[in-house]
Amino acid sequence: MQILRSVFLACMLLVLHIGSLNAQWVPANGPYGGTTNCIVANDTDAFAGTYGGVFRSTDNGESWTAVNNGLSNNSIYALVMAGSNLFAGTGGGIYLSTDNGESWTAANTGMPEFASVTCFTASGNDVFAGTWDGLFRSTDNGANWTAVNTGLTNTAIRALAVMDNNIFAGTLEGIFISNDNGNNWTAINTGLTNTSMSALAVSGANLFAGTSGGGVFLSTDNGTNWTAVNTGLTSLTIQDFAISGSNLFAGTNGGGVFLTTNNGTNWTAVNTGLGSGEVKTLATSGTNILAGTFGVGIFKTSNDGANWYESNQGLAITTIPAFAVTDTDLFAGTFAGVFRSSDEGESWVKVNSGLTHVDVYAMAVLDRELFAGTFNGGVFRSSDNGESWTTVNNGLTNINIYALEVSGSNLFAGTFGGGVFLSTDNGDSWTEVNSGLTNTLVSTLGISGSNIFAGTYGGVFLSTDNGASWTAANSGMPGGASVNAFAFSGSNIFAGTGSNGVFLSTDNGESWTEVNTGLTNTSFRAMAVADDNIFAGSYGGGVFHSTNNGESWTEINEGLTNTSVASFAFAGSYIFTGTDSGSAWKRLLSEIITATPSHNMPDKLSLFQNSPNPFSSTTTIRFKTETADFVKLTIYDMQGQEIETLVNEQVQAGTHEVIWNARSYTGGTYYYKLFVGKTVDTKKMILVK
Repeated sequence: MQILRSVFLACMLLVLHIGSLNAQWVPANGPYGGTTNCIVANDTDAFAGTYGGVFRSTDNGESWTAVNNGLSNNSIYALVMAGSNLFAGTGGGIYLSTDNGESWTAANTGMPEFASVTCFTASGNDVFAGTWDGLFRSTDNGANWTAVNTGLTNTAIRALAVMDNNIFAGTLEGIFISNDNGNNWTAINTGLTNTSMSALAVSGANLFAGTSGGGVFLSTDNGTNWTAVNTGLTSLTIQDFAISGSNLFAGTNGGGVFLTTNNGTNWTAVNTGLGSGEVKTLATSGTNILAGTFGVGIFKTSNDGANWYESNQGLAITTIPAFAVTDTDLFAGTFAGVFRSSDEGESWVKVNSGLTHVDVYAMAVLDRELFAGTFNGGVFRSSDNGESWTTVNNGLTNINIYALEVSGSNLFAGTFGGGVFLSTDNGDSWTEVNSGLTNTLVSTLGISGSNIFAGTYGGVFLSTDNGASWTAANSGMPGGASVNAFAFSGSNIFAGTGSNGVFLSTDNGESWTEVNTGLTNTSFRAMAVADDNIFAGSYGGGVFHSTNNGESWTEINEGLTNTSVASFAFAGSYIFTGTDSGSAWKRLLSEIITATPSHNMPDKLSLFQNSPNPFSSTTTIRFKTETADFVKLTIYDMQGQEIETLVNEQVQAGTHEVIWNARSYTGGTYYYKLFVGKTVDTKKMILVK
């Protein structure tokens, strides 16, 4: 019997251990896309360098997989293949992979500390790395690096290229040539009317130079002389080149991709299907061209740019500053527009029709209409669940929207530099409401009952009259504190700041107290409340959790590989976090929050848990009676005050449903109580805003 007990105990411990391993954040399968800084490819593989690390494709860019094992810096600005070696240049040095990206090792011996690498090239057995602090060469596969800057009068290296035995370096002050493997350099700028270099490419005997603002220059004599070749090129800031046969492609900042078939004599825009005008990198992959863009990911063409299509599957590097939740769907506002998920983040659909500006910083839901606040595009509204969008900017004198918040039938917009605007007609018109708001750089808004809080780059402001007037509410906060997020739990107000951690007010903002015990990071951009649980999302430190009103915090980052948190949402049974260049992550809320115990009820009555729970706007409450009876169903707030009666009538035997619309209430814990004769049952539910 003792043996059986021991085996049983061991099995139970194993189950508990496995359960603890499974209690963690998991990727939410997108949204896919994001900023791609560089791409390299050979006959079998393509690699993309992003702010979320390195991604590899084995099918010509159709799908991507993160390959970041060993990378301690995920901001990748340059990649190069040199034989069987792959080098990655980051904002903090060089990493080497000898196994096709499966693992990485720092390779910085001889490099300046925290060198920011901008470009690579390979020449024979040697590898050259360009940085903002000069050029470095390795002759032993990255084991050691040596500075090779003799003759370089500018050491801000932006581009590198090799032609025969010559190496070319493009800098912020022109082009240099070395014909002795980098030992010595000579300026070659004759004919260049713009010397701010950004890209170099070799096509046969032709050398092309891309500049910042001056377009493309061509040299046919190893750089001795240069000629501008910009006919048809309507965007003159060149970010990269790609060569496919006799075709030369130029990726620009603002104009998309241009193609020349005659060595630059004429250029033609080839942007059909390309989702961004800012193309940061180009690469040839077999017979395909891959274009890495700012914000919206990678695009692919197999017909020389005649048509492009998204090639982002698996590229989980979007930045998500905002979420919105409806009764059925979760929406993510990203720098690539709006994505919708109807299955708790298992899959996402881009819903950008009519959204002419895709840098989405804020989202809100009002009367079943969806709003997206964008940078430099103002506010967009959708009345069909995101399928189409319309601009609603009438009266907005500042269209850089950082915050949207709903209070009853009012919609507030916080702008960067223009203060706060109010719409009382679902966005059809806006009115500036800035009286007393001495700082108009608004980063967040929060609603608590009839009080409106504005978090700015200069502290907190409070309005008690729908924005008609504002008063500074900063007592106890550091001077000039940047306030990025609010959360409300009963009478407690939490404010997350940009560099000073989290503050708590228990008196409606009249005074604030620092509550940073347990916080290992003090830069916060997101906060959320579920029941008595407070969540704080930091930049670089991940998610922190408090169950005692901020008296202490615990880090809950199990499984979360991107710890730059930008937003939170509660949808279905999950808490979601949106990250900076890491897409969305989710975790079962029940792993963090203890479930409400059920009550034993007489057979004549059953009160079910509301669904969804937690919820953001409406929830359904079900109850069952075995006989016809008089029923009363009421809602109570955390203080025990009755706030609404949903049912107060005779009902027939059977199961009944009633929907509670909580859009006009603040987030927090509420209770619903069912009275049938002398029998009473109560359950708890969580409203998240």
